[in-house]
Amino acid sequence: MIFNQRYIYKVVFVVAFGVFGLQQANAQEDDEQNLGTEVVNVVKPYTPTISDAFKVKATPVLNDSVTTAKKIVTYSIFSVPVASTFTPAKGKAASVKKVKREKLYDNYATIGFGSYTSILAEFYSNFQISRTEDFGVFLNHNSSQGNIDGILADDYFYDTRLNLNYGARERDMSWRTDLDVKHQIFNWYGVDPIFNPSESSISGIDYGSFDPAHTYTTIGLNGSLNFDDGIFKGGKATIRRFGDSEGSGENRAFIKPTLEFPIAGEIITTNIIADYVGGKFDALTTDGEETKYSIINAGINPSLVILRDDLTVNLGVSAFVSANNTNDETDLDIYFYPKVTASYRVAGEFFIAYAGLEGDLHQNSYYEFAQENPFISPNQVIAPTDRQFDGYLGMKGKLSENASYNLRAGYRGESSRALYRLNNFTTPIAGEGNREAFGYGNSFGIVYDDVNTISVFGELNFDVSQNFKMRINGEYNNYSTDVEEEAWNLPDLKASVFGDYQITEQWFAGINLFFVGERLDQRGVINPIGIFDESTITLDSYFDANAHLGYRFNDRLSAFGRVNNILNNNYEKWTNYPVQGIQALVGATYKFDF
Repeated sequence: MIFNQRYIYKVVFVVAFGVFGLQQANAQEDDEQNLGTEVVNVVKPYTPTISDAFKVKATPVLNDSVTTAKKIVTYSIFSVPVASTFTPAKGKAASVKKVKREKLYDNYATIGFGSYTSILAEFYSNFQISRTEDFGVFLNHNSSQGNIDGILADDYFYDTRLNLNYGARERDMSWRTDLDVKHQIFNWYGVDPIFNPSESSISGIDYGSFDPAHTYTTIGLNGSLNFDDGIFKGGKATIRRFGDSEGSGENRAFIKPTLEFPIAGEIITTNIIADYVGGKFDALTTDGEETKYSIINAGINPSLVILRDDLTVNLGVSAFVSANNTNDETDLDIYFYPKVTASYRVAGEFFIAYAGLEGDLHQNSYYEFAQENPFISPNQVIAPTDRQFDGYLGMKGKLSENASYNLRAGYRGESSRALYRLNNFTTPIAGEGNREAFGYGNSFGIVYDDVNTISVFGELNFDVSQNFKMRINGEYNNYSTDVEEEAWNLPDLKASVFGDYQITEQWFAGINLFFVGERLDQRGVINPIGIFDESTITLDSYFDANAHLGYRFNDRLSAFGRVNNILNNNYEKWTNYPVQGIQALVGATYKFDF
C-alpha cells in the first residue's frame, strides 16, 4: 500500500509531541519532590549607565540567507498624434473709456454781479515754496446794497475775508498756520413797525439821520501740528481778537494738545483742553452797567478705542474746571461728562448700528453769537453752556452701491443754553431824540435756560453716477424749557436738498433747497409810563429754493449764473428782518498758473 507523504509527516509529529509532553510531566514531579529554599541577597539596586545603552541602527542589517534584488522598472508613453479641426477664436482686448485728465491749477479768480447791486469776488493762490513747503492766499468778498421792499432804514451789508496760510511737511511731522482777517458791515434795519411814521400816529424816527450800521472786525491766528511717532501726537491752537464799532472787544485763546499712551496692548488717547474768552461791552445793559467778563475752561479727555471684529467701542470721559468772572464776581464749577460711542456692523456696509452718550462744556463767545445772528446787540452776558448729556441711537449703511442712509434718534439735555430773543424796548414819545442804533426794537439779546431736546434725524445720499449726486436730509426737534416760555427762535423742523448734475462735459447745474419750520419769539414793550407788556410772536415757516447753471469754455475759463430765493418770498429769518426777494447773479471763474 502506498501512503501519502503528507500523512506520514502528520503521524511523526503527533508521536514526537506526545513523548515531549510525557518527559515534561516526569520532570515537574521530580522538581516538586526536591524543592528547597534559597536566600537572595540584594547588594544594591540596578543603576544603568550610558555605556549599558546601545543605539538602534536606523537601517538594520538583515541576516537573511535569501536577498531579493529590486527589479528596475522602465516605462514609456506611447504617444500618437491626433488630428483636430478645433480653431480657437482670436482674443480681443476690452475697450476702457479713458477719462480726460483734468488739469489742476494753483490759482483761480471769480467775479460776479447781480441784483440788489450784489458783488461776489474770490481769489485763491497757492505757491509751492519747496518740495515740503507751501504758501496760500484766499480772499473772499460778498456784498449787497439791499433795497428790500418796505424797509426805510439802510439795509446793505459787506462781508470780506482774507486768509494767509503756510504749511510744511517734514519726515516725521507736519504743521500749518494761517492768519484769518474779517471785516463785516451789517445794518440794524429791522426797526419795529411802531417806529414807522406811516403806520403809527406816534412821531417816528428821522430815517435820514438814523444810522443803523455797525461793523465787526476779526483777526485770528490758527495753528496745527501733527507727529507720526512719539507720545505727543499733535495739537491745535487759536488766538483771536474780535471787536465792533460800538466799543466792544473780545479776546479768545484756545489750545488742545493730544497725547497717546500704550497701556496693556491698548492705546489711550488723551486730549488736554485750555479755553479762554474775555472782553467787555461799552454799551450799557438794561441795568445801566458796562459788562466785563473773563472765562477760563480747563479740561482733560482720555479715551480708549476697542476693536473686536465688527464691533468698535470708544470709551472715554471728560472733566472740566470752569472759572467765570463777570463784573468782578467769580464762580468756580467742576463738570464731568461721559464720552462713550459704539458701532456694530450687523450686515457689513449695508447695516451699521451705532449709539452714543456724550457731553461737553461749550464755550460761548460774542464772536460766535455775532456770526450766527449779526443783528445781536453789543451788551450781552457771556457764559458757557453745560451740555450735560447727548444720548442717541441710530443706524446707517448702504441701500445699494449708489445709495446710503443715516437714521438717528436722540435725547439731549443742556443747562444754560443760549437763546436769541428780541430785545425789550420802550415806545417812543413826541420830541424824543435818537437812541442807540440798536434801541428801536431792531436787535436781539441772549437769554440762558435749561433746554431738553428730543430729536429725530434722517439723511439719504445718492451717487447715481459720476455726473449726478444728491443729498436729502431732515430733522425734527421737540424742545422743553425750564424758565422761558418757549425755546426762542429754534425751529422744530428743518429739511434740505442738495443736488449737482454734470449735464455734459461743458454744462453743469445744481440746486439747493431749504425748509425751516415755525419759530417763536417774544416782543416786550415798555410804554412811557412804565407798564411792561409781553407777547409771543410766531415767525412763519419758509422755503428757500436756489439754483445755479454753468458752462466751461475750456480748462481755464467758465461762466455761471445763480438764482436765489426763486419763489420771491420775503420771509423773516429773524423778527422784523425780511430777506431780499428773488436774486440773480452772473459771473465767471478763471484758473491759471504763474
